[in-house]
Amino acid sequence: MRHQPVTAYELIASLGPLLAAEAAAETPGTGAEPADLEQAVWLRLLERLAAGGPPPDPPDWLRRAVRTEARRARRTARRETATGDLADPGPRDPEGLVLAAARRRALRDALRRLPGRCPRLLEALLSPRDPTYREIAGELGISQGSLGPERSRCLGCLRRLLTREVAAR
Repeated sequence: MRHQPVTAYELIASLGPLLAAEAAAETPGTGAEPADLEQAVWLRLLERLAAGGPPPDPPDWLRRAVRTEARRARRTARRETATGDLADPGPRDPEGLVLAAARRRALRDALRRLPGRCPRLLEALLSPRDPTYREIAGELGISQGSLGPERSRCLGCLRRLLTREVAAR
């Protein structure tokens, strides 16, 4: 009995329905169509097959590839949205740039003053790499299920810290 498809054609045929379902589930909020996401994943699979053969666990590889492509589409959509605002001269003037940099610096300074794992957790969530909860949990050495409650606790600490600082000014 075969556990994995042998040919590229059999692999693609067996993964088609899973890819369609995963792409449809991941595309909301990405600014991409499910077919675009599917096409990107098929391309990655073909590149993988040409470079070194099929992945050891094709369904797991496919799910991870879909999430990676969805994150890439979200980042692209955010950049395109941000680029669309360039016509507004406000944030591009020297004063606006200095104020934006000062806000980012103040936020980073506040993050460093948080207790426990909060600084590392919130830095990971703000990372331009856009890591998944699984990746963040691995970096921090905690369970993926505890990230949501930990995130909420850390954001509450940050909110209280910033509220005190604003009130003190």
